[in-house]
Amino acid sequence: MREAGILLPISALNSKHGIGSFSKEAYHFVDWLKRAGQSYWQILPLSPTSFGDSPYQSFSAFAGNPYYIDLESLIEEGLLMREECGVDFGRGERTIDYSKIYNQRIPLLKKAFLRFKKDNGYYAFLDNNSFWLDDYALFMTVKGENCGESFQYWSGELKNREKEAISAVREKHGEKIEFWKFVQYKFDQGWKRLKAYANKNGVKIIGDIPIYTALDSSDVWAYPELFKLDEDKRPISVAGCPPDGFSKKGQLWGNPLYRWDVHKKSGYEWWKRRLKKSFELYDALRIDHFRGFDEYYSIKYTAEDATNGKWERGPGCELFYEIEKAIGKREIIAEDLGFMTDSVKNMLNKSGFPGMRVFQFGFDARDTGAQNDYLPHNYIENSVAYTGTHDNPTIVSWFFEISDDERKTVRTYLCDTYTPDSEINKPIIGAVMRSPSKLAIIPIQDYLGYDSRARMNKPATASGNWLWRLSGNDLSDELADYIKELTKVTGRLKREDKN
Repeated sequence: MREAGILLPISALNSKHGIGSFSKEAYHFVDWLKRAGQSYWQILPLSPTSFGDSPYQSFSAFAGNPYYIDLESLIEEGLLMREECGVDFGRGERTIDYSKIYNQRIPLLKKAFLRFKKDNGYYAFLDNNSFWLDDYALFMTVKGENCGESFQYWSGELKNREKEAISAVREKHGEKIEFWKFVQYKFDQGWKRLKAYANKNGVKIIGDIPIYTALDSSDVWAYPELFKLDEDKRPISVAGCPPDGFSKKGQLWGNPLYRWDVHKKSGYEWWKRRLKKSFELYDALRIDHFRGFDEYYSIKYTAEDATNGKWERGPGCELFYEIEKAIGKREIIAEDLGFMTDSVKNMLNKSGFPGMRVFQFGFDARDTGAQNDYLPHNYIENSVAYTGTHDNPTIVSWFFEISDDERKTVRTYLCDTYTPDSEINKPIIGAVMRSPSKLAIIPIQDYLGYDSRARMNKPATASGNWLWRLSGNDLSDELADYIKELTKVTGRLKREDKN
């Protein structure tokens, strides 16, 4: 059955208190998706953000972002007073001020923690998540005591997790450790309530996980043997990608690379736990940079850019076979964008996972032939079609940014010479929705016809990203009804909604 969905990060909701959260606005968005006849809500990673406010650089591969906890819910529970939440969270409703959020949100959560009474649900959460939560809470506590510095700059006994030093932290800072566990409990409660509401209303959640962890993370600190580090816990080599259309010097992500031989000897236990946890949170899962499981781009830690990296072999499909044995067959989307070698294509085919098809990539002047995989008529059924992703310009901005010849090609392909450039999003969305792909996901900015001011991320730039938010007037009934009609006529409306 062909279906459709919308891409919108939690951070981009128009919640109160400076950033999107698991608030009433999130529930209203689910209601709006239902009215629009959508089957899926795709989000970005829910992890705590670190460097550059990116959800793809997180302090933990398992933890949730404290910013997404709904303060209004904490007020209703009596854990916060309304007047305490009237602080200045910065910027207007369209953008996020992460500096203000960082300085204001954690102190409020600490007040809520001091009023919290532990219950059976809390203790059950601790038991079920101890395999990652204990390390994460300890990591965040020590990080706080070290003024936020990366664990690489901690004292040797803490950096190396020497038993006596860790015991001393637990004894001296037990309440601070408990605070970080409380934060994760409230995150888990809020998210699972929202997901249950979405599922009840016929909307599935597509989550997103980065292939790599951040260097400064509880995962690397707790399990250094799983990563390519030297004896001083510094990376030997780091992740990135070679020069491409996004960046002439490639992208130097800086994440430590995995020691896949060590993962294999453990039966890929860390990965099994990671995916099992992910499917407790999501109905489907997009795995970022899927090609890195076949071959990954390795760059020397001391390199200034990504131009001189080299490709090395990953675990291939063996990893996913082992995961499926452990947690069963699950709905996974493989982010297979960029240059795909035959071996990557073979791995994707063996996995059975759908790959991604992005309209914007179909009109590169260097490859506009009829066999271009990114032209909608060439999409295969086992794929997920997009106008663009969180890394792309909005579709309207993209159309203005490409060359005159490329714009002409787009017009010819669409058989459309009359639609104003500012409304080109409509025929492009129509082409994606008509494609053979079993699922079509459209970023909300493209349905709204917004320009570059609504872009989520520009790869290879360290700042100015992840800021955009909806306003209270964006999600009109008229837009929802238009999307539902489009979804219906392109054969993507669920059977129960076809009236």
